[in-house]
Amino acid sequence: MAAGPSEVPPAFTPISASWLNLVERWFAELTQKKLHRSVQALERDVGAWLADWNKHPRPFIWTTRVDEIVDKVAAYWRRTSNSGH
Repeated sequence: MAAGPSEVPPAFTPISASWLNLVERWFAELTQKKLHRSVQALERDVGAWLADWNKHPRPFIWTTRVDEIVDKVAAYWRRTSNSGH
């Protein structure tokens, strides 16, 4: 289905994947900013990070267009579909 000039192209994300993507992104954000030497340090930092995030919440914003994602998936599929595995 082609989108007109003022229409948003459709994107179909499985319901189960959308929340999982946000959880993964949340942990990526946390691990990019912190290194942990113990479980206690991880728990302390997760608690502190949550408290700060909840004081200043901000939404995750997708910056990649649907057609860019589809192109990347198609290129990956072409590379791996004949890999012999």
